[in-house]
Amino acid sequence: MKRVFVNTENVKSFKAAISRLQSREEQVPGMALIYGEPGLGKTKTVASWCAQNCNNSFFIRTKKLMTGRWLLEELVSELGEQADKRVADLYRQARTILMERQCTVFFDEVDYLCHDARVIETLRDLHDDTGTPIVMVGMAEAEKKLSRYRHLYDRFSEVVKFQDLTEMDVRTIADEMCDVKVSDDATRYIHSLGGRFRKIVIQLYRCESIAKKNSLKEVTASHIQNGRRK
Repeated sequence: MKRVFVNTENVKSFKAAISRLQSREEQVPGMALIYGEPGLGKTKTVASWCAQNCNNSFFIRTKKLMTGRWLLEELVSELGEQADKRVADLYRQARTILMERQCTVFFDEVDYLCHDARVIETLRDLHDDTGTPIVMVGMAEAEKKLSRYRHLYDRFSEVVKFQDLTEMDVRTIADEMCDVKVSDDATRYIHSLGGRFRKIVIQLYRCESIAKKNSLKEVTASHIQNGRRK
């Protein structure tokens, strides 16, 4: 499999939302929510974006036990500073750094924070104090959980739900990532097994294995189905 990043429909929606967020008018809130079922490529999309825009995008993976202090420490560390010890100083430090930079901060696995209003409201405070675009990335229930915090939710100027991949997405992924030709009926069959990115990649790995084992130049749906029965 080729190590390339594929622009699926979900990725296109994500990129458009982030572009609007970063170029918004001053009076428009600068928070966003990216959410959806697991296996659709949310984290991979965000991580790839941050890698390509490493000078102005920062990626923080939240943890289940994360407190407000821990979150601020992770943020300040990711921004390249030594974290202060007192919480009040730590918050002022994070605020100062964000105000000095033109950056966007992504918080992955935000579901872990939804039970603690203090942590959630700290992110809102940082956005309000600095104008920094803050993007929360979560699972399918993230929107419902975060909607309980009305002052926060009202600041989401962009909300993108990652959907199951389309048949055209599967075709594009196969063309760009797979080291063997995959027929149209094979991509239709793979799509019928489920529209999750991880599942699709697993099936394409199988296509390469089938092609190598049987010296095939092209893998069809029949080849995959026969392989699944063995």
